[in-house]
Amino acid sequence: MESMYVCAVPVATIWTSPESVRELDEEGTANPLSMNRWIAAMTVDERFALCKEKRIQSQLLYGEPVIVESVKNGWASILAVWQKTDKDVRGYPGWVPLAQLKESQPLDNAEGVVRIDVPKCQLWHPDGSPASLVVPFNTTLPMIKKEGNWISAATPDGERLVREQDVCTASSIHHFKKQSASAAAERAIEFLDLPYFWGGMSSYGYDCSGLTYNMFKACGFFIPRDAGEQAAEGESIRLDDPAAWKRGDLLFFADEQSGNVDHVGFYYGEGQMIHATASKKGAIELCTLSETSYGNRLCAVRRYSEEAGSL
Repeated sequence: MESMYVCAVPVATIWTSPESVRELDEEGTANPLSMNRWIAAMTVDERFALCKEKRIQSQLLYGEPVIVESVKNGWASILAVWQKTDKDVRGYPGWVPLAQLKESQPLDNAEGVVRIDVPKCQLWHPDGSPASLVVPFNTTLPMIKKEGNWISAATPDGERLVREQDVCTASSIHHFKKQSASAAAERAIEFLDLPYFWGGMSSYGYDCSGLTYNMFKACGFFIPRDAGEQAAEGESIRLDDPAAWKRGDLLFFADEQSGNVDHVGFYYGEGQMIHATASKKGAIELCTLSETSYGNRLCAVRRYSEEAGSL
């Protein structure tokens, strides 16, 4: 029987199956969780194996809702309802440790929603003492009230405070102020040098489409989770006319053997791209497209406008 849960840790990884987890991934499946310790404990090859061996699908942020379809041996088969995908119209599918989820509770006193607008955000208890949780960029929670420079939010662990300067607020997740695609590309600049992380959807590490998804989310848009599906939406822009490209357009690249879209980045203007790359640097970088191996694989340019992106 399906039921609604929320993510109860700062970042919960959505695994392909419970068997996808390796011994070295224990930190990433625990509660409490330390993304920093998990990532630091992996070599570059071990981190990239998450991709090559198709172990990870995506990630959830603290408080993000999911449908739980079933539970087996401490693992929940879930659908991430905020992550648009062709894999299931209800949300992105996969497996999450049940220990990293909590059953969703009805909330009668919410006045809207609050979204974290800084790379990392400290939470405080209502008495003003610091809570043990630091939550990542784009974490979105129900807002209870605003008092002075503090905003009270409903979290999986009860009422917590955040500083007004660290967040954006709206009447619902559908009503955050929409900003331009150019603004989305500018937000990506804030995360330069952040490690690449396959399936990454948090400010502890993004993958290529996780970066574009989250920067658009920060600008009021919900676009598809994966690069191939992002390439199927938006306005098509001519490949052979770079002068027509604008900052914030999405550049898509195809695998040379299959022809399928396997990478995406933001066009930044002046022939430059900002993207989360698994090659060489293994981080978010700003580069000149013509000086990279990606240039020859460019297969589509898409422009998202205010008509794009809804749940």
